[in-house]
Amino acid sequence: MKLLKKAILLLTLICYTSAIADNVIDEVIWVVGDEAILLSEVEEERLRAQYEGQRIEGDPYCVIPEQIAIQKLFLHQAELDSIVVNETTVSHQVDMRINYYLSQIGSKEKMEEYFRKTSSEIREELMTTVRNQMIIQQLQAKLTEHIKPTPAEIRRYYQQLPQDSVPVIPAQVEVQILSFEPPVPREETERIKSRLREYTERVNNGTADFAMLARLYSEDTESAKKGGEIGLVGRGQLVSAFADVAFNLTDPKKVSRIVETEYGYHIIQLIEKRGERINCRHILLRPRVSAADKATALEKLDSIATLIRLDSLTFEHAVSLLSQDKNTAMNGGLMMNPNTGSSKFEYQDLPPEIAKQIYNMQEGEISAPFLMMDQSRNKEMCVIVKLKKKSDIHRAQLPEDFQVIRGMLEQKLSAEYIQTWIRNKQKETYIHISDRWKGCDFQYPGWLH
Repeated sequence: MKLLKKAILLLTLICYTSAIADNVIDEVIWVVGDEAILLSEVEEERLRAQYEGQRIEGDPYCVIPEQIAIQKLFLHQAELDSIVVNETTVSHQVDMRINYYLSQIGSKEKMEEYFRKTSSEIREELMTTVRNQMIIQQLQAKLTEHIKPTPAEIRRYYQQLPQDSVPVIPAQVEVQILSFEPPVPREETERIKSRLREYTERVNNGTADFAMLARLYSEDTESAKKGGEIGLVGRGQLVSAFADVAFNLTDPKKVSRIVETEYGYHIIQLIEKRGERINCRHILLRPRVSAADKATALEKLDSIATLIRLDSLTFEHAVSLLSQDKNTAMNGGLMMNPNTGSSKFEYQDLPPEIAKQIYNMQEGEISAPFLMMDQSRNKEMCVIVKLKKKSDIHRAQLPEDFQVIRGMLEQKLSAEYIQTWIRNKQKETYIHISDRWKGCDFQYPGWLH
């Protein structure tokens, strides 16, 4: 049955290609298993790579079809293994990519003209592309999850590395942070709540439109441009206090009670619910802290820094008592690098205010108190930092850079395993390549078996 199915598919594709030969709109150039690769797919990938600044080594009309063929091998295996991805995450990634296109091209109309598709078609194709990329990443992680080199293997790998292959480790630092928000006077909080109650009353009695008030007054600048609308999101994409209120709304004509979150104070209006996702509008107001209140908070922090320098208080204990940085409060204030998952930072990976403070500090030194913006919450915080450890630029060595060297070996072994997996899949998969493509210099010659 499989051979008959493949023969019927191939005959259909040959007939299709012949039918358009006089006026070629598209062309079947590869068949991998039961899947066809069209010339139009290759051209679209070439355009996208060109626009996103991706460099293709070699002839794109050879490289891209092979990349697509490899993807089809992975996706077929992922289907057998029942691998799925989170659609909310896929949608979020697509939104980011479309926003990037719009920022570079200038408008939705120009984007549609460049890709020769409507916005909905572009989005639909990007959903498929991003979903497939995430599925393949999960499959590859599953295929290589057993690769765990032992310390002895890591040491042997390091000893056999040519000197010019040993990576250069840039200057790195480990930093502890104590961060808290200057206290907001009760009068300021009441002023904010009073304004939000006024907006709620105006909307409920029909004298004002929620979307217009959001455009005029909301301090969430991105959603304010859209009348406060946040778009369809799942509960997990929202701060829990906000989500608890938003997902309990049922009447689009009513406005929620005032909600306090780490970002400030909100009122919310329901737009629609679709299954486990919700779209709503909100107005955000943030309390203002006076210069005098900030100065008082910095003086308090300076006193704490002095106690730490005199060994009357440890930095870790001070963090446990005072810090409002939820990412570091439970581990003694030690900052973690979101790009690597380790506590080591290159200077350019740190917030600029912190990098400036620690650049000339010595290990164990405590900074003077300073103000910095918490970009995730758009709030100004009072901060002191401690330089826990500092290393100058050097070539990787054991045991100091054990994690880096282990990562190199894991990456090498994983790449070798995936290459072997692809070669084995080539042998057991039906493949047909049009004559014009058989002369390509393939990364994996087994396509022509």
